[in-house]
Amino acid sequence: MSSELVINCANVGKAYQLYLRRNDQLKQTLFGRWKQFYHNHWVLKDVSFKVHQGETVGIIGRNGAGKTTLLQIICGITRPTLGNVKVAGRIAPILALGSGFDHELTGRENALIGGAILGVKRSVIEARLNQVAAFADIGEFFYQPLKMYSTGMAARLAFAVCAHADADILIVDEALSVGDADFQAKCDAFIHDFARRGTILVVSHDLEMLSTLCDRVIWIDDGAVRELGRPEEVVAGYRHSIEGRAAEDRAAEERTAPARAATL
Repeated sequence: MSSELVINCANVGKAYQLYLRRNDQLKQTLFGRWKQFYHNHWVLKDVSFKVHQGETVGIIGRNGAGKTTLLQIICGITRPTLGNVKVAGRIAPILALGSGFDHELTGRENALIGGAILGVKRSVIEARLNQVAAFADIGEFFYQPLKMYSTGMAARLAFAVCAHADADILIVDEALSVGDADFQAKCDAFIHDFARRGTILVVSHDLEMLSTLCDRVIWIDDGAVRELGRPEEVVAGYRHSIEGRAAEDRAAEERTAPARAATL
């Protein structure tokens, strides 16, 4: 791991405007200068951390904790409401590239566009199209419109493009976990190989994988950093929290069961 800083998240917060009534958004447009007709829903709250070159950092947390929103901010897909993020190097955002595909274009055409989005010269990505097609392993569908693809096939194509983009930073989201065992093994092999030469930020519920792959793990809880440190320590704390909440849920279920039975 190098001392060079490649990702610096400083006091990042992200809020979405929630409108309770149908006409409130229109009122905000017309009269927002004088009155606020929405309330802020904070998805991220004062998140700060740094990632150095060559480091592999995992992000864990319950569904809805804000993990994917954080990655979207780092990738530049959405902007933070508060704070700032600085990134040094070319990012391959596997979580996001597939969502930007044009479903009327073929896989080959989308691979060319995806390469351009990632900053790869057209001549370079054209020279690698056969490799991209082989990695995606979707056969003749590579030359068919994306609207004919399954979700898994689109994810294969997105991963294949990112794998051949000469990125400095790989961003991987749990949403990638689709496809058969062979493709998953191919993805895992690529990620482990990339970890030896690049920087990785990965969101996953596979705690065993994160424990062996990552140098550090960040635990996001209710939009804030609850813990950041060595994988074995953070993962152990997260597991304990999950087990504790599960026990509380079971206890609550047991307390309410007699009352429900009495009403039947």
